[in-house]
Amino acid sequence: MSSTQIIVIVLVVLVIAALAVAALSFSRRRKLQSRFGPEYDRVVQEQDSRSAAERELRDRERRHAELTLTPLSPESRAHYAAAWEELQIRFIDSPGDTVGDADELVTRLIEERGYPTGDFSDQIAHLSVDHARTLTHYRDAHEIHLRNSRGEASTEELRQAVVHYRALFADLLGEEPVGQHAPEQRHHPDTPHDATSR
Repeated sequence: MSSTQIIVIVLVVLVIAALAVAALSFSRRRKLQSRFGPEYDRVVQEQDSRSAAERELRDRERRHAELTLTPLSPESRAHYAAAWEELQIRFIDSPGDTVGDADELVTRLIEERGYPTGDFSDQIAHLSVDHARTLTHYRDAHEIHLRNSRGEASTEELRQAVVHYRALFADLLGEEPVGQHAPEQRHHPDTPHDATSR
């Protein structure tokens, strides 16, 4: 075999190996994008590079696999659904308190399912593996909850917080707790009359 033939064979092997690595990388990327949805794009924006973001997401998958997640019993699911319905009714008279109650109820549900509930960013990281599509709602609700604790949230923002909390709550519950309607509110001067419509 001539040296030219050996060089050609080596080049072909290298090209095939490079294509295989590229295909594997593309396949992993598509799997992460499919699993994490909008969270994938968010992490890519937060990290220095796409490869760093993908390492972070794979690390989330590894940590998530170490959790012992528990499905809800029918009784527990019914209890949470009833608690959510009661919470939405209370919103009419006490929107600020209700947002705090919604945060606590969602946190209890997260904990009962087996997710850690300490640090919020750690909590988000664990939830992102199975509930990435509702995390934007959860982040928005949590941000309004924090603003509400400082007295900075309007009544309409509080209503939106409950709607956002419900998205993750329903995802964790496995069903819509009390249908698709948003919490009602009394008419306030700072809130348009039709603010409860979606």
